[in-house]
Amino acid sequence: MKFDVLTIFPEMVSASLREGILGRAVKRGIVEVRLVNIRSFARGAHRTTDDRPYGGGDGMVMRPGPISLALKSIDRVKGRSPVILLSPQGERFDQKIAWELSNRDQIILICGRYEGVDERIRLTCIERELSIGDYVLTGGELAALVVMDAVSRLIQGVLGGERSNLEDSFEDGLLEYPQYTRPKVFQGQEVPPVLLSGDHEKIRLWRRTESLRRTLERRPDLLPQARLTPEDRSILARLKRKFRNTIDVEV
Repeated sequence: MKFDVLTIFPEMVSASLREGILGRAVKRGIVEVRLVNIRSFARGAHRTTDDRPYGGGDGMVMRPGPISLALKSIDRVKGRSPVILLSPQGERFDQKIAWELSNRDQIILICGRYEGVDERIRLTCIERELSIGDYVLTGGELAALVVMDAVSRLIQGVLGGERSNLEDSFEDGLLEYPQYTRPKVFQGQEVPPVLLSGDHEKIRLWRRTESLRRTLERRPDLLPQARLTPEDRSILARLKRKFRNTIDVEV
């Protein structure tokens, strides 16, 4: 997987590539991140990448020329490499999109700044816009890191366990079950006995029940689209009876 990140603050991104799972994936050569400084393609002594908006108003707008030249400088791999703008106006980034992008060989991410990019860049260069939530950041660098982290961990070899990313929250439309490790007792709270039983079927059933319980309590909006088995629906019906006075959700 190759990520090309267009930004005027490459240091913001490079600092995060030295640590964690994404950093290790880069060091091992599983993931390649190439930082393209948009300012290097700006003209003039000050390498200005923004200007005042036509029509007036507060803030500045990123000029189209430097972004266009930066895009042209990127070596494209065979096949189509999506050009993605990180923007609060984009579609909401989620696990489904992360899986979709993980099948690409190359992803090009443009980090917007200020009031955004010139509309002509959107119309001629951008194939997709992504937002990581309904709030506004000062720039797209943090959003680009979120996308790279979420996508990279789905690539074979990045995580240690083969099934680690398949048991995460949202993979089947549900939140993940609670996790425990040593010590067995912490501040008076014990690990659930079933997890110490060695009975794999009981553990599986407990984990599935807790996953459904946690989703019902915290994110019932996920349940109508979740991939549920007949066993899941039976468990949910039982759980719903306990919450019938506070939660109303179809199961």
